[in-house]
Amino acid sequence: MHVPESLQDLADSEAVQFLKRPKVMGRICAGIFSLVVFSSLLTDGFQNKTNSSQLHCIFNHNPVACNFAVGAGLLAFLSCLGFLLLDAHEDRIASSRFKTAFQLLDFIVAALWVGVWSVGFCFLANQWQHSQRPNLQLGSGSAKAAIAFSFFSTFVWLFQACVAFQELREDVPVPYKRSLDEGTVVLTTLSPPSAGSPTSNTNSSTGIGISSSLTYTSSVLSPYLSTPKAPRLAMMPDN
Repeated sequence: MHVPESLQDLADSEAVQFLKRPKVMGRICAGIFSLVVFSSLLTDGFQNKTNSSQLHCIFNHNPVACNFAVGAGLLAFLSCLGFLLLDAHEDRIASSRFKTAFQLLDFIVAALWVGVWSVGFCFLANQWQHSQRPNLQLGSGSAKAAIAFSFFSTFVWLFQACVAFQELREDVPVPYKRSLDEGTVVLTTLSPPSAGSPTSNTNSSTGIGISSSLTYTSSVLSPYLSTPKAPRLAMMPDN
């Protein structure tokens, strides 16, 4: 295992360069925000009243709100971990098809989470506004933290969607080229000779450049050309 000898070696290491990427930093922030949402409501999301031992959701006694926030936070955290693992092995992916599919999936998932967190923020804020707060013993801080980080998660996932869309736009297919996986031959275009090419630098009076091009053309078209045959003479009988 390579141990960096100085801070400069540590800053130039592959792990630090990987963590400094904007996409990776966005995934880490999204994972932390999701972790705060579901962990705060998982511990203090259900409370009992002072005169009862029955547990109720702190968001207006609506268990759908607590379950929605816990489930969305857990799934978002797991999706961040999964995409971080794929980002770590992105350089080892050789297939252009898989890269394009990965970028498209990243954009779709990020766009879906933007909608989920925006709806979740509005839903949690509305339920907290109508909840009876004096009857709660604990959980007020956890509810406010869940609402706040739901709001922050909306913009983090929006940033992720913009980054994924930018990568899709930059991944332009090369013209006149097909994948060898399809069983086809790679097609290339022949560019005209430049001014500095050996063919154009030949002496025009001697005609060396013209003869070389004619030789190349004749060699290409030789299978399709045939030499004319001489007419045959037939012997007619005397009768």
